[in-house]
Amino acid sequence: MTDRGDTADTYRIAEGRLGDEPTVTVSAPDGAVRVVLALRGATLLSWRVARGAAGQPTELTELTELTDGYRDEAELLAQDGVRAGLLAPFSNRVADGRYHYGGHDHDLLPGRTADRTVYHGFAREAPFKLIGVVTTADSARLLLRTTSIRPDRHPGYPFALDLDVEYTIGRRELGIEVRATNVGETTAPYASGWHPYFTLSRPRPVDDLVLQIPAHTLIRTDASLIPLPGTEALLPLDRCPDLDFRTPRRLGDAVIDACFADLTPGPDGRTETVLSDPATGSELRVWQYGGYLHVFTGDTLARDRRASIALEPVEVPTDAYNRPEHANALSLEPGGQRGFRFGVTYQT
Repeated sequence: MTDRGDTADTYRIAEGRLGDEPTVTVSAPDGAVRVVLALRGATLLSWRVARGAAGQPTELTELTELTDGYRDEAELLAQDGVRAGLLAPFSNRVADGRYHYGGHDHDLLPGRTADRTVYHGFAREAPFKLIGVVTTADSARLLLRTTSIRPDRHPGYPFALDLDVEYTIGRRELGIEVRATNVGETTAPYASGWHPYFTLSRPRPVDDLVLQIPAHTLIRTDASLIPLPGTEALLPLDRCPDLDFRTPRRLGDAVIDACFADLTPGPDGRTETVLSDPATGSELRVWQYGGYLHVFTGDTLARDRRASIALEPVEVPTDAYNRPEHANALSLEPGGQRGFRFGVTYQT
């Protein structure tokens, strides 16, 4: 992608800052869409879309914020809540920060004896560069890249990856593809995901929103949110009605921090999780091709608890690095490339 010449009738690209952190703002030609990305982590900071019906004159619409991202530089640097973080080369937790791969033991937290919680990989804090843009009257595509994952950069991960993140921004849809290329000489463990928080009811909490998840299995975990051994981790949702959202249900006071498996795709292979607001008739369809869905109702966030809900497409469940059944899914051969596609559509 090389076309960076936007005109009055195409999507516009503008560079900016969040404090000292570089950002990119993408705007529709009529102002009905506005997206802000931080180059740190290729992180979505804001996604605002016109509330009116498609085709309605822009002057009759207003923009509504659909995500609950980092609001300032301090939040972005602190990474509290991992708001809209892109998760690679692993998502969620690695038990005790340790794993065995390629005949070797690896420690992601060498020397640490106290809190050994590690989660969501390194990409969310990596320096990305904007290397390509294509704009039309209907959409914008941005390609961002980081070459920061190298054997000497991250303890316990002696592998070399290049990561490309492609954003496609349309009138009502935001699509993302994360692609990893193994530029090292050994097979690397790798998986990706996304950690966005969505809101349709602000300033109301998420309690009155309705959620539908086309999943048939829940991943059971221990108190540290690590999946139970082997098949003990697989709980059919028929046996767990409190977390069965196959039929749309109001969230109410449900406290959720769980991974859903056995997602049912549509005819095109795309799975859609639907979050809707009965008060306005608006809805978000979080889509993905393959993988699992992690849901977090934001009950432990430092800011604005339960003001938004995290609906997270992930390639593999928590602690996949320590689960033999995921070894093939994780393995990325030297010179190999793998991508994971997901995104969200807004409907009124």
